[in-house]
Amino acid sequence: MAHPSAELQSVIFQTLTSDPGLTALLGGPKVFDRRPEQAKFPYLTLGRTAVVDWSTGTEDGAEHILTLHVWAKGGGKQETYEIMDKVVERLSNTPMALPGHHLINLQLQFAEARREPESTAYHGILRFRAVTEPVA
Repeated sequence: MAHPSAELQSVIFQTLTSDPGLTALLGGPKVFDRRPEQAKFPYLTLGRTAVVDWSTGTEDGAEHILTLHVWAKGGGKQETYEIMDKVVERLSNTPMALPGHHLINLQLQFAEARREPESTAYHGILRFRAVTEPVA
């Protein structure tokens, strides 16, 4: 059985890359674990993940804090907001099955859109909280 964070990231990647609306906004399936050297704007990267074990004496589980980054340039902050909204909509409204774990919930905790200093790029940050439990 894979680590629940690896399973969760894989399912999120599949969910986002299979969404035609998001793919259209990005100009292709431009969702990356790590930004390729020649990536063209806009694109989305899977960022930092923090995991906290909240197991008890009778139940196992984990809390995951996942960060997604939206990078845009030509369409400015409006383009960044549109992509961010589509990501939140897709992740909030799609049931996701994790092999070996139950996804108890996945909720947006934080969103920010800003222009990067000394750059023409806009940066959207989305932070989600997920709770998983192993399949019994």
